[in-house]
Amino acid sequence: MVCPPVASGDLHELARIVRFMVPLAGSKSYGSLNTFASSPAADGLGLFVELEVRCAGRPDATTGYLVDIGAIDRLIRRQVAPLLATALETGESLPAPAFLGRSLAALATLSPPVRSVALDLTPFLRIEMESANMTRVLLRQRFEFAAAHRLHCPELSAERNRELFGKCNNPNGHGHNYRIEVAAAVSIDARTGMPAVGVDRLEEIVHEQVIARFDHKHLNLDTTEFASLNPSVENIATVCHRLLQAPLANVGAELRTVTVWETGKTSCTYPA
Repeated sequence: MVCPPVASGDLHELARIVRFMVPLAGSKSYGSLNTFASSPAADGLGLFVELEVRCAGRPDATTGYLVDIGAIDRLIRRQVAPLLATALETGESLPAPAFLGRSLAALATLSPPVRSVALDLTPFLRIEMESANMTRVLLRQRFEFAAAHRLHCPELSAERNRELFGKCNNPNGHGHNYRIEVAAAVSIDARTGMPAVGVDRLEEIVHEQVIARFDHKHLNLDTTEFASLNPSVENIATVCHRLLQAPLANVGAELRTVTVWETGKTSCTYPA
């Protein structure tokens, strides 16, 4: 069977993750052959960086390639990694938005052009900058809360509820360690170079509006939001979005999406 060629007229987005380390004092950098883990790497303590680059365009009709991922790797390792190394050595202030802006500048020679770059500051916090608007960044922060719920629709028969929801229809409920990711776009403060709405303020709002409201609660029995609304993961994501939208807007942040994980295998993002 011959595979059909890539539809070169259609837009595609390609993402490439580049991992590297910047050594701290007392450590040495070396060009690791294990680029999956990190290259350059450090033989001791170092700053581990994971940078995601996204390009969008039309793949080449002959090769099926959108962009040479090797070129992305080389530009990141030769031009972007040294930015952090210099900042660590000299003590230069390098806010994350400025680093992302310089990363976009270093990648400007790529064709098709880069759509965005994203930096994972922790396993739970990502900051992203889009080339179309370098005056804003997208913050993605994750949280956790534990709650019980029962999936049940009173307008349906007991038998139908059991058919639909199975064990999740247990009369006394059951629990989850929910994870939630809030994605908010914020402007960059021209004076400080930092996001005008910091992660600390984002965390305060999410704690006030979501975590304090739902953590260690039985959603059906202890909350007004789900007293008459079936607490499916879809409805939980929607309710969290509605609770956060106005408070974030009041401090100058634009809520983009809320993602809720009910389990490691099941999540819902609103709006899609």
